Amino acid sequence: MFEAFLGPEKPLLWVTRFYPALIAAFVSSLAATWLCKKIAIKCGIVDKPDDLVKTHKEPIAYLGGVGILVGLTVGVLYGLVLIRREEFFPQSTVWLLGILAGAAVACFIGLMDDIFDIKPIQKIGGQLLAAVILLLAGVMPNLDFVQAQLGIPINNAFQTFLEGALVVAFVLGATNSLNLLDGLDGLCAGVTAIITIAMLLVAIHLATWGFSDIGDPVRIVICLALIGGVFGFLPFNRYPAKIFMGDAGSMLLGFVIAALMILFAEGIPRWWLASIVVFGLPILDTAVALIRRLINKRPLFISDRGHIYDQMIDRGMPLKKTVAICYLLAGLYAILGLLMSQVRTRYTGVMALIIAVVSLLTVWKKGYFKMRGIRGAIQAEQKDS
Repeated sequence: MFEAFLGPEKPLLWVTRFYPALIAAFVSSLAATWLCKKIAIKCGIVDKPDDLVKTHKEPIAYLGGVGILVGLTVGVLYGLVLIRREEFFPQSTVWLLGILAGAAVACFIGLMDDIFDIKPIQKIGGQLLAAVILLLAGVMPNLDFVQAQLGIPINNAFQTFLEGALVVAFVLGATNSLNLLDGLDGLCAGVTAIITIAMLLVAIHLATWGFSDIGDPVRIVICLALIGGVFGFLPFNRYPAKIFMGDAGSMLLGFVIAALMILFAEGIPRWWLASIVVFGLPILDTAVALIRRLINKRPLFISDRGHIYDQMIDRGMPLKKTVAICYLLAGLYAILGLLMSQVRTRYTGVMALIIAVVSLLTVWKKGYFKMRGIRGAIQAEQKDS
């Protein structure tokens, strides 16, 4: 299946020349995260425990998301230098700067929430602004395949509307999914790294086959810059965490992953579906959270300790083991997504449906749709009794 993973159009050396962007992002993120930790402690920008949802024992520095943003920015700007000789450099530049600008907006809105605890509608407004920036930069899915594959004619104006709506949906969905996953030391950052590495492999596959003169370098640069930024942050965030990414980091990571998924929708839909499956663990955790709250008649948008990883902890599993299992699950979805990227398009929809059904049945069998106590946590139940 993978015998033709590397194509004949571009040599692997064309891809490897972008790797300095990874190093630049890692070094700058490492330094920036260290500095952000110092600033956060000095200025009192910390996450305080509440013994319910936030169960860490002492205040932990915020601003980790700003460190990741610095790494991402340096990596993307270095990538722009590396692709300046490409024929379609101007359009690739617009896409890269558009993604970077949207990421900065997402990070800023998350930072405002970390510091001032802004209203949910304000957070949604910031995410919508970030999505609009993507649209203005021309980063949107190509739905021409709908007409080609299904023979359904679509008016140009309506197609543009659909493409814009999908961009908004993906930005809101991915941003809030990773925000919900940010609950344990090293969890969100590590899962994001696994997801992005898988997306990088798909991006390399497309580039060596010469899929898109504009999209190929953009996907590779964004993946490398994001991986470097996340790995520069992780040494400070693994258990016991010295700094948290906060909403600034989770919203930033979610936005960039959303942009990557949209970039995979340039043409044949199987790569888009593959990228969605690669993002499977955050999607599953969000789906389980919403379904669990719905069937237990709890508020949909009130945070609780009933996420998959929380329930693992509440069932007596050590934190490190819980994070490791989540990494394995993220890796499993990444492998399934990579497999999907190599099969015929006609089979990918069926494969995605099977993966979704099996995932939901598994968490149902394990009892993860049950809720206990006010906030879905065993600790909360004990406190109430």
